[in-house]
Amino acid sequence: MTATNPVHLILTAVGSVAATVAALGYYGYLHVAKPEDALLLAEFTMLKTIPGEDYRLSLKPASQVAQCIDGVLVLFDTEQKGLTGVLVDQRRQAVRCFGQEAPQAER
Repeated sequence: MTATNPVHLILTAVGSVAATVAALGYYGYLHVAKPEDALLLAEFTMLKTIPGEDYRLSLKPASQVAQCIDGVLVLFDTEQKGLTGVLVDQRRQAVRCFGQEAPQAER
């Protein structure tokens, strides 16, 4: 009976994991998040509207514009061109919207 060397088993396991990660990265199944991928554009607060009660708003509009695209609220920044993102809550759940849907291509 021969004793197996545990170093070979450990090197095989590490090599297998490294090869798997390399293959997944090569075929595009891994995405390494960059800080600019999750940029906090602005803080938002929802004002509850109660019938008969007044609330105050600034006359100056925000620098973001929202649009409903495929049922999700997408924000566009008017000051930094090309900066767009999906509006999410504190649990990173997308804010849904009703109404304006993306136009479908005619067949």
